[in-house]
Amino acid sequence: MSDARSAEFGKVGVLFGGRSAEREISLMSGAGVLQALQSQGIDAHAFDPAQRSLAELAAEKFDRVFIALHGRFGEDGSMQGALEQLGIPYTGPGVLASAIAMDKAMTKRVWLQQGLATPKFEMLNAASDWSAVSQKLGLPLIVKPAHEGSTLGLTKVTDASQLPAAFALAAKFDKAVMAEEFISGMELTCPLLGSGDDARALPVVRIIAPDANYDYQNKYFSDQTQYLCPSGLSPALEQEVQQLALASYRSLGCRGWARADVMVRATDQQPYLLEINTSPGMTSHSLVPMSAAVAGLPYEQLCIEILRTAALDLQASADWKPH
Repeated sequence: MSDARSAEFGKVGVLFGGRSAEREISLMSGAGVLQALQSQGIDAHAFDPAQRSLAELAAEKFDRVFIALHGRFGEDGSMQGALEQLGIPYTGPGVLASAIAMDKAMTKRVWLQQGLATPKFEMLNAASDWSAVSQKLGLPLIVKPAHEGSTLGLTKVTDASQLPAAFALAAKFDKAVMAEEFISGMELTCPLLGSGDDARALPVVRIIAPDANYDYQNKYFSDQTQYLCPSGLSPALEQEVQQLALASYRSLGCRGWARADVMVRATDQQPYLLEINTSPGMTSHSLVPMSAAVAGLPYEQLCIEILRTAALDLQASADWKPH
């Protein structure tokens, strides 16, 4: 099997760790992916961009890489751009889709232009009129960094007087801070695999966190958070959420894989897109592997399927030569 795998994939780099606030989670994701690929006879090697340079990445002569980086410098288009320059095919969406998806406000602008349901939002700064923000979006509302993941720097605000402190916390993580309408209801996530018309949605996962607080601790380390897959949704609602997730994925030009987070409002069962993750977690608590398993795709096979989609957005012309 090893020879066959080597012929198909060649030398594979697994990029994980990195310099973002999500480094700890990326280390866990990457370790899982690396072990899975190696167990299937793939010539896979670890590479941590926080500890090694791009020159070393080029010197490794990887035939393709699996991006298991989360957050900035790995999920935001910057690493994708470097890999395009180096000519190394990589997993996940390309430069533009990654950059847009990492910017929650820009993502919402695309979705709204496409007519896709997403909670109302306002960008904040230190001089914002907190009373006006709370009146426009209603209370409670969510304040969060526009470019971070894993719920880092997120606050649920129940009174306008809490907005300055919530803004200050989010601003520690990002210069861009946003307030978002709070949707009360079911919290769901839907993994997506493939590209274009061939993209498909995996089974929806329902998340039930302690006190409805799906924060960093409850997301990655708590055993009290419940994950339901199958979700228990009606077949019609499950399909509606999957179709919305697919539309969100395609609207940003995503390829390879991603995971869309959705809220279903309790009052009318209306699904709303929250955000899309273009390099989702692959830890023991992660939801893409959980959903894939329900769809009959074990962790190792999931990693292989994702690796098989590694590509470049921009293929240089074979006739190009430097002047």
